Amino acid sequence: MKKLSILVLLVFAFKISAQTEQQRVITTAVPFLTIAADARAAGMGDMGVATSTDAFSQQWNPAKFAFAERQMGIGLSYTPYLESIITDISLLNASFYNKINDRSAFAVGIRYFTLGEIELRQFANDPGTTVKPNELAFDGTYSLKLSPTFSMAVGGRYIRSNLKLPQDATVDSQAGSTFGIDVAGYYYSREKAYNSFDGRWRAGFNLSNLGGKIQYDEGGQENFLPSNMKLGVGFDFILDQDNVIGLTTEFNKLLVPTPKDFNEDGVIDALDNSEYQDIGAFSGIFKSFGDAPDGFGEELKEMTWAIGAEYVYQDAFMVRTGYFNESEDKGSRKFFTLGAGFRFKMTQIDLSYLFATSQVRNPLENTLRFSLTFNLGQEYFND
Repeated sequence: MKKLSILVLLVFAFKISAQTEQQRVITTAVPFLTIAADARAAGMGDMGVATSTDAFSQQWNPAKFAFAERQMGIGLSYTPYLESIITDISLLNASFYNKINDRSAFAVGIRYFTLGEIELRQFANDPGTTVKPNELAFDGTYSLKLSPTFSMAVGGRYIRSNLKLPQDATVDSQAGSTFGIDVAGYYYSREKAYNSFDGRWRAGFNLSNLGGKIQYDEGGQENFLPSNMKLGVGFDFILDQDNVIGLTTEFNKLLVPTPKDFNEDGVIDALDNSEYQDIGAFSGIFKSFGDAPDGFGEELKEMTWAIGAEYVYQDAFMVRTGYFNESEDKGSRKFFTLGAGFRFKMTQIDLSYLFATSQVRNPLENTLRFSLTFNLGQEYFND
């Protein structure tokens, strides 16, 4: 019951802030899809669209699987959420890829976000009813090299969100569900010799979670998915056969309309929200590029950016760091990250830690996150 009260207070506090400050923060359903599910990406400032291939590329850019150096890979990760307040909220992630041949690969993944157990009571002596709100995403992708240095991928995702809390123990809660698609591309250049080192360029894009809205009640509010556009570029400084430094930067934009005061009464209220909900899912994607009330300046504020670095020694030890930035008017997520990785034969362990630099507390602050990767099968070489 304590957990339920905390969750209600957090939601209530946000709604009051949104109504009084009018900062037009974009919110969506199933935000767990935007949480970095693996420790490698989390250690580099929550980025992965243009980094080198790993078993967790399913979330960031599935086109990278066509350049995988092993035939198969399995990734498992665990991310505690709001750990400083509640101990049983977490994100679990598992992914698997398999290279069909040197040019193509397929992959599947699952993400499960659990809010733990919540006990509902009608009155003090009520024995209570235990519910377990949760959200789930299952996806599959296919990637193909279109040239020796460029690949593309398409994927589909089933999303199920079961967060509705019944007002009566005899009433079954209804889960909302929908489908989304991803379209991604990845550029991985050939290694080139420079004056004192060799180098390789990386670049990528991913249009993810493009799909219909999700609805929890018959005739109730329809909620936008976190449709997103990721763009990134990176460069590997190959100092010698044992030492590689990779630098990457990434930009993200939610492809979701900006909330606005449609009736121009000075307040974004229920009437404005009703008109906002009438915007279609796919028309909203196109509107998102030019609908901010304050023009291009506000559109830029709706983009987040991140920079990250990774040092790899003998392909066995990795050190990472990164910084993520979001406008103070659009959520104010700002944080530094640190991470490390250790590889022994076919197994790799990664961990990361986050330091918030914003006045708004981050749910993952002071949280140690872990990932486990198994690289299996024959080895492939990218020229």
